[in-house]
Amino acid sequence: MTEATSTSVATQDILVHTEAGVATITFNRVDKKNSITRDMYAAMADALAAAKDDAAVRVVVFQGDVAIFSAGNDIGDFLQQPPATQDSPVFRFLRGIAAFPKPVIASVCGPAVGIGTTMLFHCDLVYAGDNAAFSMPFVNLGLCPEAASSLLVPQMMGYHRAAEALLLGEPFMAEAALEVGLVNRVVPPTECNGVAQAQARKLAAKPLSSLIETKRLMKGGQQAKVMEVMAEEGESFGRMLREPAAREAFSAFMEKRKPDFSKS
Repeated sequence: MTEATSTSVATQDILVHTEAGVATITFNRVDKKNSITRDMYAAMADALAAAKDDAAVRVVVFQGDVAIFSAGNDIGDFLQQPPATQDSPVFRFLRGIAAFPKPVIASVCGPAVGIGTTMLFHCDLVYAGDNAAFSMPFVNLGLCPEAASSLLVPQMMGYHRAAEALLLGEPFMAEAALEVGLVNRVVPPTECNGVAQAQARKLAAKPLSSLIETKRLMKGGQQAKVMEVMAEEGESFGRMLREPAAREAFSAFMEKRKPDFSKS
């Protein structure tokens, strides 16, 4: 596909633009800090499925705004439409990005919360603005990790750094992400999307069969394990979502107060 196309898939909150072999998926809900709704997960899952099957697409790029990548799940939407089964849009998206055979690049500026961070462990290249802040605050919401992050974060960071990130759930900045290998390069936020697109164009000029086979060989050894852990996390996540700690955490969030976990 040589001509530029720009379409919305299911929702204007996710934009998909394909040009010269690069499909760019943009979080387009800046007024809500790019928090992700069920419809947005469905749109991204559909976009990945389409990119996988489109021979003209060689690379996928995820990007947000210079000030915010994603605040994670939209809490209100999430509570109204929690993921009930493994076929829920969020799980379709996670399986889609984890198994995507072609290169995936992310351009991350500002906060990347929850799935805004864990999805990056399934990307092949990640470029960050120097304002990027990564966090996985699942425990703070009475929940557990998702996206196979309980497996992938310790592998990348080492156990103790992973424990700090997942048990405390506190943000870590772009330079720390660079140090542990989550990020390839840190650049000024206004340059980040451009850097990601330049790298995507380099990849798009290479033989697709070689890109796919190289990625398969690098990831193939643990693909089944990633899917297994992702499913196990999903079951635990769904169960914990109905338990007192999560109900207290979400109530406190909606009421803008500090949660009290003394009884959970």
